[in-house]
Amino acid sequence: MRRFLRDNGLSVTLFALFLVSLIGQALTGWRAHVEELRLHELPATGFLEYLTSGHFISAVFENWESEFLQMAAYVLLTVFLFQKGSSESKKPDEDNPEDETPENRRNDPNAPWPVHRGGLLLKLYSHSLSLVLVALFVLSFWLHLTGSTRRANEEALQHHQPMKTMAEMLTEPEFWYESFQNWQSEFLSIGVLLVLGIYLRERGSPESKPVAAPHAETGH
Repeated sequence: MRRFLRDNGLSVTLFALFLVSLIGQALTGWRAHVEELRLHELPATGFLEYLTSGHFISAVFENWESEFLQMAAYVLLTVFLFQKGSSESKKPDEDNPEDETPENRRNDPNAPWPVHRGGLLLKLYSHSLSLVLVALFVLSFWLHLTGSTRRANEEALQHHQPMKTMAEMLTEPEFWYESFQNWQSEFLSIGVLLVLGIYLRERGSPESKPVAAPHAETGH
């Protein structure tokens, strides 16, 4: 177990922080939602009921959507765009190992099994990271839309107003406001990290260039 935690400490810590944050969001969101219902003189919902409410589902997947969009866009854009001086960019004037033809390592026993199989499977595996990230974005977007529609209909029911379909919700400025307010912050944060990494350092982090590396040095 100690060896496992040492070798996987980063992912274990991040997923633990995610779980703690999600529980915190659920508990505080539930309390805030109960308070909102109380102000409107409506009956409170239980915690488990709240977890299936539009209020919670919309808020969770609104954020997941933007995160997966950011990662998918970054993975795809770094295939053909460069940022000189960034450790996150390929080198613009040299051959990069990321562009290596996978068939050249078909006889490597340590290569992933799709490399040995070749053909369509290898083509899919060659783009599997972006495909999965895009799929996660689409799924999160759909769940955000589902949650927002449910939340709007819950509020409509409380105020005796007509219900909305998911197609109608797609035309609502409020829905797109929720998406764009997260998208813009994600693209800003990754752009800031990209540029700051050219001139600033964090000793010991693989996300930073070595402290003594020149500003113009690009790539790992």
